[in-house]
Amino acid sequence: MSGESAKTNSAAIAAATFNKGASVHSDGSGASALQYEVIIGCEIHCELLTKTKAFCSCENRYGGMPNTRVCPVCLGLPGAMPKVSREYVEFGAIAGFALDCAVARFTKFDRKHYFYPDLVKGYQITQYDLPLCTEGHVMINLAPSDAEPRLKKVRIERIHLEEDVGKSLHIEGAHSYIDYNRSGVPLIEIVSKPDMSSPEEASLFMQTIREDLRYIGATDGNLEEGSMRCDANINLRVVENGKEFRTPISEIKNMNSFKAIRDACSYEIGRQLKEFREDRQVFNQGFKVTMGWDEAKGETVVQRTKNSFIDYRFVVEPDIKPFTLSDDFIAAARAKVGERPAEKRTRFKKDFGLSDFDVNTLTADRELSEWFEAAAALSKDPKKTANWVLAEVLAVLNERGLGLADLKIKPSHVAALVNAVADGAITSRQAKDVFAEMLETGSMPDAIIKSRGMTQVSDTGAIERIVDEVLAANPQALEDWKKGKTNVAGWLCGQVMKLSKGQANPATATALVQKRLADIK
Repeated sequence: MSGESAKTNSAAIAAATFNKGASVHSDGSGASALQYEVIIGCEIHCELLTKTKAFCSCENRYGGMPNTRVCPVCLGLPGAMPKVSREYVEFGAIAGFALDCAVARFTKFDRKHYFYPDLVKGYQITQYDLPLCTEGHVMINLAPSDAEPRLKKVRIERIHLEEDVGKSLHIEGAHSYIDYNRSGVPLIEIVSKPDMSSPEEASLFMQTIREDLRYIGATDGNLEEGSMRCDANINLRVVENGKEFRTPISEIKNMNSFKAIRDACSYEIGRQLKEFREDRQVFNQGFKVTMGWDEAKGETVVQRTKNSFIDYRFVVEPDIKPFTLSDDFIAAARAKVGERPAEKRTRFKKDFGLSDFDVNTLTADRELSEWFEAAAALSKDPKKTANWVLAEVLAVLNERGLGLADLKIKPSHVAALVNAVADGAITSRQAKDVFAEMLETGSMPDAIIKSRGMTQVSDTGAIERIVDEVLAANPQALEDWKKGKTNVAGWLCGQVMKLSKGQANPATATALVQKRLADIK
């Protein structure tokens, strides 16, 4: 957690140096000038897509009538005994492997004590000293989407299992209510090392985690519903006149948007810097200030102060025995990770010759990437297939608010359409009409082309006759050509396509028109 294990150092140093690759900032000027480095570590709480809650058989689902999906176990009633969901542990292990962690064979649960109204038991079942996953990492891309990747490694200290708590509902001018439907929902908490040095990096870290975990089906990553929330631990390493200081750590809690992370961390940097200049507040081991982010006011607000270990009074969970994961269990979890987004992007660029923009869009969602790849495997031109998926299929999904599963067409439809154009059966313009009918009927392109009589004419003799007919019907155009009006050629080609009802091969028609015009003196 950001700076939590760092030692206070206010002694003079001969030559202060900053971490390699860190962004060093200056504040002030002259004798009072100081430099500072931002230190950020994140804790991401992520709800898992299990069928049931972590330790009982209650349905794991968002929303619904308050306090209807509860039982004695998730309410912690006397005598109720929790039972660990196998699916819960499996999802946690899959998430760990997806983030390049080591998954422990032996692990256990603990109790973390604190007293909030939304924590009905007065403690939370979590993991303390033997987490399920340790020592992972992700690579965040600091470059713009249209530039070559510029990667930075952010280490993951641990991923541990824990249950969610209830939800407090505050109604202005009335009472506060508690909904315990969320109590016992299975979470993983992903704790990073303090490797991020800007609000933008913290936001990118959460985006990368969300992308990876959605990709493997561990979470829906719905930020609006609170399926993923971020706590940012932030402090500053300050060097002033050759002396090094660390500011106290602030933990900004429960941010559920990338913008909130950027804005809250940016504000907190300024607040800590101001506090340091005015009051010389410095780091104290084990102490941190818990902050909330007031989005309306655009500022962080103090909620409480704590010393994490002492305040939480961790004890071993007495109702759940420590357990060992089998080799088969771990191997099965590892196998379910599959190809991750970054790996797929690299392969798509190499195999299909796609741009960074194309691969970033196509791999943003696992279902979309697999849909495209299935179409590309059947088509003669994967690049053209990507264009159809990006420009046409995604446009339909966005306009109609649909998912891929809602479409009447399958990857084979798009592949067949691309192949029909590649084979010269129809023109690109005709393909648009075929695509529209495919969407409405679910018919294959070949059937639509045949039923509409759209088969492209490539026979040179047949097209020559149409060209001759067009030239004969437009003597004025020929006169204009003789006078040097070269745009006439394009207009005549259009007339040929019109007379052929769009069925003439465009390349052949253009070549024949140009040949005829060249013969005109």
